[in-house]
Amino acid sequence: MTDVDMNGADDANGVDAGNDWVRIKSADGFSFLVKRRVAMASGTLRNMLSADSNFKEALANTCPIEERAAVVEKVCEYMSFKAHHENAPPREEIPVNEFTERIPPEIALELLLAADYLEDLSEAFLPVFLL
Repeated sequence: MTDVDMNGADDANGVDAGNDWVRIKSADGFSFLVKRRVAMASGTLRNMLSADSNFKEALANTCPIEERAAVVEKVCEYMSFKAHHENAPPREEIPVNEFTERIPPEIALELLLAADYLEDLSEAFLPVFLL
């Protein structure tokens, strides 16, 4: 199973509190299932999902992000990329350009704003604006 599972349908079989999957919902109704450890790459999602917080997001394992699905999809993709490479040896070259080249220019500004809101993600999208 992959770290990110995209699903446009909003079914009632959500993720329970004991599960290691989290649902991220876009403003236009798409749901993205990501592993909890992947979602923890974002400071905002980490705070929302904290067991100590008693936020409704933590209780339902569902985090709404008020961005359209194309933007949320890239955010989820980056969080998965970051989680995959976070334990890379120091000498290993992390292929950041491989990720940033797949960002459509028409969503770049929205993506940067979403990454800033989600904390700890915006540094990844800055190279898109420096090209």
